Amino acid sequence: MSKSQLNLPRIVLLDLWHHKWVMIVALLVMLNAVAVVYTSYEGRKYTSQWELLLQERDRLDIEWRNLLLEEQSRSEHSRVTRMATKELNMRRPLPREEVVVRVP
Repeated sequence: MSKSQLNLPRIVLLDLWHHKWVMIVALLVMLNAVAVVYTSYEGRKYTSQWELLLQERDRLDIEWRNLLLEEQSRSEHSRVTRMATKELNMRRPLPREEVVVRVP
C-alpha cells in the first residue's frame, strides 16, 4: 500500500478542520430543518386536537338544545294539567270551593 492511502483519514479530517465554518453552517442548517419538521408536526397535532374539540363543542351544543326542548315540553301547561288530572286525580275547584285570602 502506498503512503497516501494510509494518510487518507488524516487528510479528510484536516480538510474538514480547514472548512470548519462550512461544517458549522451545515450543522445549523440541519438543526433548523429538524426544528421546522418538529414545529410542523406540533402544529398539525394541535390543529387536529382543535378540530376534535370543535366537534365535541358542537355535539354538546346540540345536546344542550335538545335538553332545552325537553325541558320546555315537560313544563308545558297542558302537559302539567293532563298529568295532574290523570295521575294525581286532581281537578279544578268549583267556584263555591274557592277561598280568597286577603293580606292586610
